[in-house]
Amino acid sequence: MLVLALLAPGQGAQVPGFLAPWLNLPGVTDAVTWWSAVLDLDLAKLGTTADADEIKDTAIAQPLLVGAGLAAASVLFPDGQPQFGIPGQPAGRLSNTFDDVASNVAAVAGHSVGEITAAALAGVLSPESALVLVRERGRAMASAAAATPTGMTAILGGDAEAVLAKLAELGLTAANVNAVGQVVAAGTAEQLAALAADPPAGTRLRPLAVAGAFHTAHMAPAVERLRQLAAGLPTSEPGTRLLSNADGSVIQHGPEFVGRLVEQVAAPVRWDKCMKTLGDLGVTAVIELPPAGTLVGLIKRALPDVETLALKTPDDLDAARELIEKHRHDIEFTATPAWRLLVAPLGGTFEATDTQLGDTLAAGAVIGRVLTKREAQNVVAQHSGTLVEWMVEDGDPVSPGQPLARLHPDAVSE
Repeated sequence: MLVLALLAPGQGAQVPGFLAPWLNLPGVTDAVTWWSAVLDLDLAKLGTTADADEIKDTAIAQPLLVGAGLAAASVLFPDGQPQFGIPGQPAGRLSNTFDDVASNVAAVAGHSVGEITAAALAGVLSPESALVLVRERGRAMASAAAATPTGMTAILGGDAEAVLAKLAELGLTAANVNAVGQVVAAGTAEQLAALAADPPAGTRLRPLAVAGAFHTAHMAPAVERLRQLAAGLPTSEPGTRLLSNADGSVIQHGPEFVGRLVEQVAAPVRWDKCMKTLGDLGVTAVIELPPAGTLVGLIKRALPDVETLALKTPDDLDAARELIEKHRHDIEFTATPAWRLLVAPLGGTFEATDTQLGDTLAAGAVIGRVLTKREAQNVVAQHSGTLVEWMVEDGDPVSPGQPLARLHPDAVSE
């Protein structure tokens, strides 16, 4: 089966003027003008005439990236209502999400701040909610970064264990584990200077255009601010497989994904695990939203059989739509589900509890867990309901996002 995934890049991918060609497309300027009002930032100016130093500012870069990704997605799928999803899952779309998204996408994933773009594409957040969240995320992270001079440096190549040992020796954090041979170190300016003076054997170092040590303990004050905001953030259930940077898991509950977004600000990004999940899902093609290039480069090395397309400018739209048509799969949804599926959060072996068919489960009940060589993760019923079907047996191998059990929802859970 052909399977398409949509990817959203993270901070550091932005370059001056990258939004300019998109503003020439019908409807994009109107959307960007409205989103600029929501953000109290001039996205059109920032994405066209601002220089590299200005868009390096965390409080600017993050909203600009999310706004650009949503703008490109709105013209990539121009023919109808959003239809992201997997069989049996509620559509989970909010009324003010994209009206012009037409094709089905089997999975969405974002790198760091790109997770907010992914959450909007999956229907967990409306575009406006996503933009408010990213605005506050950028401000909070910029404020946290201002407390101490910090930064990030990509470490390319070298022995993985030696690289991690060197980071531990210098007090640095492996803030991004992007792929084999690509780790991003984060910490204070002094720690990064020590790394530059004595890099691990066989490595090349590349300082990143970011303004702080993101995804480390230096961001703890930002997490506290975002927890307060997220408590009142309206969410919906994802209408597709939505991958988490924390561990590559498929997340099927909107509030859980938003909670992970918040905690991820001070926790490492495991893009390597996200790519493993994409491979386990059988993804056959990926499209990266603008400013594209970084993530498809990683995919090409980790999953060489997957077709990739970096959607950099509108000139790439025809090729992207051809790829969508080749790899799309049609799935129908109803607004009110007749059942809810519980799916595997990651690949491994399923271990069931003693839950029986016909049991009434409360929200939060654990029906089993998925075991890997290194970890175990519970499978939790996020809504109350009656267990009406097991779709796996105890001890079966499972893939991330694979349906495990079917619940008939209680009316009060809807």
